Amino acid sequence: MAKITLEHLRHSYMANPPTEADWALRRLDIDWDDGGAYALLGPSGCGKTTLLNIVSGLLKPTEGRVLFDDLDVTDLPPDQRQIAQVFQFPVIYDTMTVYGNLAFPLRNRNVPEKEVDQRVRQIADMLDLTDRLDSRASGLTADGKQKISLGRGLVRSDVNVIMFDEPLTVIDPHLKWVLRSKLKELHQEVGRTMIYVTHDQTEALTFADRVVVMNLGEVVQIGTPVELFERPEHTFVGHFIGSPGMNVLPCELADGGASIEGHRVTVANASALNEPDGVLEIGIRPEFVSFADQGLPVDVVRVSDAGRYRIVDTRLGAHSIKLLVREGESVPSERAYLRFDPERTRVYCDSRVLT
Repeated sequence: MAKITLEHLRHSYMANPPTEADWALRRLDIDWDDGGAYALLGPSGCGKTTLLNIVSGLLKPTEGRVLFDDLDVTDLPPDQRQIAQVFQFPVIYDTMTVYGNLAFPLRNRNVPEKEVDQRVRQIADMLDLTDRLDSRASGLTADGKQKISLGRGLVRSDVNVIMFDEPLTVIDPHLKWVLRSKLKELHQEVGRTMIYVTHDQTEALTFADRVVVMNLGEVVQIGTPVELFERPEHTFVGHFIGSPGMNVLPCELADGGASIEGHRVTVANASALNEPDGVLEIGIRPEFVSFADQGLPVDVVRVSDAGRYRIVDTRLGAHSIKLLVREGESVPSERAYLRFDPERTRVYCDSRVLT
């Protein structure tokens, strides 16, 4: 296991990137604690896989250093970093049995056969592959083959970090939930440092202790699932995490406070409203908006049933505001007033929360 430090890291696939937008990874500094479970979360093309490949040694960064336990490994190839990596699509040996595939990483390192058998059967049991150990890998379904890939990444006990690059893409939805739970259990049991790349917020938030949210090659926030949901530091985090995402509304400052369309709104970070220079917005999650006897006047335009609650879409002028209403609670038919929870309402400047 290892503490992983990314120091002054930047990367571009161009020789001389002329603009900031030409960097696949913009300047970042990250520390991953020894034994932690982390997720890299963001949309396709945001730099997640690039960052993972730099940590693994498949890619050398344009600038900066990668350190394992304060040892500079930036120039070391993958085989000298003691890492295990599971890719998006299955990487297996079709001519081997399931047992042979799982045993290969251990036998390749001259692990005693008794220990090989013990580890292979332990991992096979975790992945529900025990009854297929003697089967040829080529005969398995796509999700069965990917389970072998997962097992090959998990079977070694001498790795500094195990990295997963969207490993559940080919897995059916029910099995995804099962494997996420199994991976979480395994991490808690063996304490390996794990990094999980995904664009799926559910996968990230259920697997990781801390999530690195990325957009356009930039790390916009690192935090626990609760921190990302309740205190998004960037409007992108508010949009990307949550369903529906955070309401983001243009606002103005007046008399030391914030207002939307001329209506005063109490915010949690009022002490930071010192005439900031930039585009100002108010962010509030639908979970923290409610109907009230007075407040922001809105028109109710749509109600969508989501099972245990309903998503109500309202409009204030040209702006959409969503809120969640529990099943059984009444919803006004046309005109209504909204209240924002003042402890959950924050002002953002140029997409970042004011502090």
